[in-house]
Amino acid sequence: MITNVSLSFDHKLDSKIVGEVICEKRKQKGVSQEVLSGLADIGRTHLSAIERGERKPTLETLYRISIALDIKMSDIISEIEKRL
Repeated sequence: MITNVSLSFDHKLDSKIVGEVICEKRKQKGVSQEVLSGLADIGRTHLSAIERGERKPTLETLYRISIALDIKMSDIISEIEKRL
């Protein structure tokens, strides 16, 4: 039996880390923001805001980015988790 369970959740996804990982993966592939945003069918300013940590990508956007970079979405998520 579990007792004294805390219902608060203090962990937050750091948008700066998410952006850093996406930016690094993009640069490793040698792709510009312009090209990646076109391949992922998202706006370049949206991608730029994600990479700067000003916006968090939805799962759909993260999936599109991973497909455009030809990597598994789980690889991006795994790298984010390592840094959290």
